[in-house]
Amino acid sequence: MYRYLGLLLMFLSFTAKGQELNATVQVNASFITDANPQIFKTLQTSLTEFINNTQFTSRNFERNERINCSFFITVTAYESNQFNATLQVQSARPVFNSTYESPVCNYNDKDFGFSYTEYQNLVYNPESFNSNLVSVISFYANMIIGMDADTYEINGGSPYFTVAQRIVSSAQQSGYKGWSQQDGNQTRFALVDNVLSNTFEDFRVALYDYHRLGLDVMADNPKAGKEKILEAIKTLNKVNRARPNAFLTRVFFDAKADEIVSVFSGGPMVSINDLVDILNRISPLNSNKWSNIK
Repeated sequence: MYRYLGLLLMFLSFTAKGQELNATVQVNASFITDANPQIFKTLQTSLTEFINNTQFTSRNFERNERINCSFFITVTAYESNQFNATLQVQSARPVFNSTYESPVCNYNDKDFGFSYTEYQNLVYNPESFNSNLVSVISFYANMIIGMDADTYEINGGSPYFTVAQRIVSSAQQSGYKGWSQQDGNQTRFALVDNVLSNTFEDFRVALYDYHRLGLDVMADNPKAGKEKILEAIKTLNKVNRARPNAFLTRVFFDAKADEIVSVFSGGPMVSINDLVDILNRISPLNSNKWSNIK
């Protein structure tokens, strides 16, 4: 009896670990008026279960380590199980010694076409292409895990980005948009290619400095944390000088603009003489927000 109890406890301990993501999925099909709405509800349920029950890496995550994220799908066209949609992907990570969660990823994919039959099995396999729905969601799952890991350790996300790149390679012959270099410079191909490029090494250093050496120390030493965040932004300025208007810097500020304004609009004073000028150079689209930094 005790032996079986021990085995049961071992099993429960194992199954409590593993999955990396704590995801919310929302499928908005309000634009579609001539289809049974049940298909969209089933899709939402299927994706929620797929993302939250799939182990995308070999690393075991405790339940409290799972990454909070969301996938917002807006269906723009639907016919005969063929979907055209956009996908907004967001993730956040906790800040040490606080209840605050810092946004890490906030990206809108406008080329999300896929086929889906109600109740079809969704199976994760990064080595082969079986479904654009599964490949796109799996790609972003690995990107979320990789970006989160980069905030805790310099280049900590490389193993997960490498898997995302394999997913890109497997999908390139599928005919779906977003997987090929020919599809433009703001695609899934470009996102992971840039992250793994030596050209953007400083981007990943800044990601670590901003979070681990900046935000994570602010509860104990707000001034030191703000100074490190300022240093991280200056590192991003180096990236901008080498590659003006780079895709990755836009992705960064899509997630971080409001947070940066909040960080530098209160608390202990640090020297921000050049900060607004730097931010306007790197991210001019957020100039209205930067004007609120005093």
